[in-house]
Amino acid sequence: MAQPLVLVVEDRPMNAKLLRDVLSASGYDVVEAADAETGLAIARERRPAIVLMDIQLPGMDGVTAVRELKADPRTAKIPVVAVTASAMPLEREAILRAGFDGYQAKPISVKELVAEVRRLVAQEAEPRAG
Repeated sequence: MAQPLVLVVEDRPMNAKLLRDVLSASGYDVVEAADAETGLAIARERRPAIVLMDIQLPGMDGVTAVRELKADPRTAKIPVVAVTASAMPLEREAILRAGFDGYQAKPISVKELVAEVRRLVAQEAEPRAG
């Protein structure tokens, strides 16, 4: 059975490597993008099970990117988790109001990150009552 695909949108190579290594070790396939525009293109083409997105990216920021993902019928249902150094409570609330489905503060807690990814991927995989 194919492993769920996780899209990591992160411009800092060391942060991207950490996320890739943690997720790969947890049984996920990982694809990466170093900017939001590339991330949006990959999301539309590959339809990952979940997206982990930095907020501060070169060019388009993560908040603008999540709004585009949620506005596009092809990607609207993909859960998106903010992975950011913006850890103040008001910033977290604003990020979640912007359309993110989850939030992980940097430096990440590996245990919390993997638990949140598992929860959101499983939630998305559940059949919906129609």
